[in-house]
Amino acid sequence: MAVKSTKLVASNTGDAAIHQQKIPLTKVLAPIVISVFAVYLTIGITLGALPTLIKNELKFDTFTVGIVIGLQFLATLLTRAYAGKITDTLGAKTSNHRGIFMVFIAGIIYITGSSLGQFPIVALGLLIFARIIHGISESMMVTGALTWGIGLVGPHKSGKVMTWNGISMYAGIAIGAPLSMWLGNQFGSSVPFVLILILSVISWLSTAKLPTLTVDPTHVRTPFYKVIGKVSAQGLALAFSSLGFACIASFIALLFAEKNWGDASLGFICFGGFYVLTRLLFSSFPDKYGGYKVALVSFAIEIIGQLCIGFSYSGWMAIVGCALTGIGFSLVFPSLGVLAIKKVTPQMRGTALGAYSAFFDLSLGLAGPIAGIIAGWFSYQSIYIFGAAGGLLAILILVMKKDSHQ
Repeated sequence: MAVKSTKLVASNTGDAAIHQQKIPLTKVLAPIVISVFAVYLTIGITLGALPTLIKNELKFDTFTVGIVIGLQFLATLLTRAYAGKITDTLGAKTSNHRGIFMVFIAGIIYITGSSLGQFPIVALGLLIFARIIHGISESMMVTGALTWGIGLVGPHKSGKVMTWNGISMYAGIAIGAPLSMWLGNQFGSSVPFVLILILSVISWLSTAKLPTLTVDPTHVRTPFYKVIGKVSAQGLALAFSSLGFACIASFIALLFAEKNWGDASLGFICFGGFYVLTRLLFSSFPDKYGGYKVALVSFAIEIIGQLCIGFSYSGWMAIVGCALTGIGFSLVFPSLGVLAIKKVTPQMRGTALGAYSAFFDLSLGLAGPIAGIIAGWFSYQSIYIFGAAGGLLAILILVMKKDSHQ
């Protein structure tokens, strides 16, 4: 059967239909990775553009910045169960493409809100609405993409699917944030959001010809709360380790501005660059040494990175902290994620990935507002002590729940 056929169908229950057709792994992964990368570029664009827009142009405080940034992740969290259900019952492709369409809608709302600076309350309301739509779109798109990829290549290569999707996610954020800062400085605050429309079209086109996974309508679904219980140990460790990333994403630009350390773009680039490099060089480590050991080492490195930022006396020291945080955080998701999906049947894989990822969303949704309060009470640098504490809690959970990770 020809590789280019759009009618080739893989079963979500068998998982290996595509693999048995001997279609190269890259034929499946490349389109999905491109699609995910394009969507996460849009997320990076908003992380780079929104803090400055909200604080400097609309004149709101740091707590408001944290609320608006965190709303996307909260919206993603609250729709994980729905995204998992759509993925498992209507198909991964349907979930993925619905999510991409919503990115396009969010882009239109961002453009409208950013152009109404003379009406700050109205502009803020539109930006909040856009963040909610963007969050729902992320939930649908990425749950569909991960389930789609694992279903097409088989569960024995699920680590590779997660690794490469993770690379595309954080590469997108790392590139999107500084790109949006440059575009905003050169052409105005609305221009970065125009790029979101273009990227959503690219994301949709890249996967349009991929085979569709069939679904099993007779399968009795496990309730979402029970699935959460199955993956809770891995999810909680992921959640606390994600605080460091959230602190960098939300406030590193404002820290650099306060300290007059210049442009924070290099901090984003180093976080994303070292995150990607670590995955490329050490992606086999979770399988080779076990997810438990790799996660422990990863948390320790991330804590050191957060402390470097928290006690930094120069921009370069903070940038080193961003790089170390990227290295430490890089292998956490695949290390714990592969263990999580082994706890459920293939028909529930989308729901399991949604439940596991929900812990990440919860972390990012709460971290922004909490970090904003900490910054208001103390300083921007104190936020990263909070991030280091999260890494320490992740270690404690991993050690206390060791049996559930085996």
